[in-house]
Formats: sequence, structure tokens, C-alpha cells
Amino acid sequence: MKVSLITVVYNAGGTLARCIDSVISQNHPDIEYIIIDGGSTDGSLQIIDQYRDFLSVIISEPDKGIYDAMNKGIMRATGDIVGTLNADDALADSDVLAAVVRSFELQNADVVYGNLNVIGPQGNINRRWISKQCVRNSFNWGFMPPHPTFYCKRELFGKYGFYSLEFGSAADYELMLRFMYKHDVKGYFLNKVLVSMLAGGVSNSSLKNRIKAWNFDLKAMRHNHIKIPVLTVVLKPLRKLHQFLKLKA
Repeated sequence: MKVSLITVVYNAGGTLARCIDSVISQNHPDIEYIIIDGGSTDGSLQIIDQYRDFLSVIISEPDKGIYDAMNKGIMRATGDIVGTLNADDALADSDVLAAVVRSFELQNADVVYGNLNVIGPQGNINRRWISKQCVRNSFNWGFMPPHPTFYCKRELFGKYGFYSLEFGSAADYELMLRFMYKHDVKGYFLNKVLVSMLAGGVSNSSLKNRIKAWNFDLKAMRHNHIKIPVLTVVLKPLRKLHQFLKLKA
């Protein structure tokens, strides 16, 4: 199976080479690597140019944000499977994409997701996001897969749509709800760390942004007919507490 992997870049010169290196070191033989740059001015384009021979598609132009850029990449993808890898993040080891493909093939899945580590600037692990195999009702209790580990069959975008910009920072959550809850596609949990994700994020950078993110979450839940959305929006962040407990264990 061919994997299309999309990295969205905007002024990520400090982490981009690490991200790309983690992709080109994969042992899966059929990878289409797509980079969508939003018009970086910090040297990211020069880094991208150094890896040109390893890249299938390079686009650099203004966009409407990360999810608009992801949609651009998806529209150009030709693989059987599509995933995304943020420019600040890296695949956890060289077997990640091969393991994902094996899961699709053996489980006849529409979606595969796994675990991730949240790391600090020095590479120390701040949190371990250990996921689980979910059933459709899990989403009513605040469950969501780690989006950086989320891979799906490309055909799902044609059937059910792309990332919707009307949900702001919750566009990834809304898409997973739409695919896995509303349309009940077959998901499979791969119990393996797939991504090392750099700590941070705009939605958690201030109380104002956190409240805004909660509103987007609530909008996504109502749009996809979660049973008790107000309860679910409270449970969703509480589910992250176990990530810190697992780190101390």
C-alpha cells in the first residue's frame, strides 16, 4: 500500500530537518512525501530545497492556516493511505509507516491510529499519550485518537469531506468525529508509539485560547450529534490526566 504523508510548514526552520529525516529513514518502500509551506521567511524553504530529491510534492504559497494547508496536500495525494506529520514533530522510529500499513492490511481497517510521546525542547518526555481501541460510543465519553498518529484511507475524504475550517483548532477533532463517530468507519488501535510531538500548541497557550478551543470542540460535537455534548466537552480534557500518571509510573 502506498502512503501519502503530508507535512505542513510555516517558519519551522528549527525542527523541520528532524521531521524530514524521520520520514526519509522509514523502511516502508512506497511513500509519497508532500510538503505544503505557507510562505516561510525563516530559512525553512532552504531546508526543504536540500531534501528536494526525497520529496514528491512541494508547494509554497499563502494559506488560511494549517488545516487549509492539509487539505491542499490531501487533494494532491495519490496514496492508498493518508497521514499528516507536523513540522515540529517526528516519526518515532523507522518502522512506523510499515507498521501502519501492516495494520491496514491485516485488520481491513479504514482508520489506524496509535500512541505518541509529548517531548520538551531537549527531547525529554513530558507526557505519554497511550490510546486504546475504541468503539463508537467512546466518543460520547470524551475519547479522541491522537491526531498526529491518525492515518486513513484516502477514499474517506472523497466520501465524507476534508478538514472543515469552520471548526478552528478543533478541525482535526471534528474530522475524526465525522469519520469514526458519525459514519462509523472501522478504526484500529496500533499499540505502538508512532510520533514524538513537540510540547506546546496555540489552543493551550492561554486561558482565552483554551476557552475558544472548548467552544470549537462543543461546536464539533453538536455538528456530529454527540449525545450529551456539554458533558463530553468537560470529559475530553480530563482524559489527558492519565498521560501524566503513566509518565510517573
